[in-house]
Amino acid sequence: MKSIIALLVVAWLVIGAVAAFQRGYFGDDRDVSCKTAADTALTVVAGPLNYVGVNPKVKCNVPEPSK
Repeated sequence: MKSIIALLVVAWLVIGAVAAFQRGYFGDDRDVSCKTAADTALTVVAGPLNYVGVNPKVKCNVPEPSK
């Protein structure tokens, strides 16, 4: 039973990674920031839900260092 669950989880994440790739999240032309990294991770975790209309987005507010 554990191996079936593990296989389902891996398949879920692979489908999410394919969706992130199709959206261009793994391209070299993107700047890496909190928002882009979080959008990519959330898209991978959402898995097959990406193909039924879910388009996860994240708003990141990272504090600036003091001067």
